[in-house]
Amino acid sequence: MQHLTLNHFLVLGAILFCIGLYGAIAKRNAIAVLMGIEVMLNAVNVTMVGFSYFNQVQPYANYLTGQIFAIFIITVAAAEAAVALAMVIAIYRKRDTVDVGEINMLKF
Repeated sequence: MQHLTLNHFLVLGAILFCIGLYGAIAKRNAIAVLMGIEVMLNAVNVTMVGFSYFNQVQPYANYLTGQIFAIFIITVAAAEAAVALAMVIAIYRKRDTVDVGEINMLKF
């Protein structure tokens, strides 16, 4: 049985980031774009926790900096999702669509 290495975390983070980037760029639905952004933020969390876990610098080896940054990123992502979802609902009520290609806020 193999042990997990830093490369495993980095590959997982890169794959998740690519999936999220594809979802944020290729999708036309605003909710799907937000989900892609959330997946990209979680990919960053995976890599930060991986770097923190495999930190070998002696004065900082016992600190949980990656996990603490991940908690801050999750908090910011939750606030971003709440604000973005409120904006999407307001736009849907005004325009009757959540297609990002048809939304241009300069024409009211």
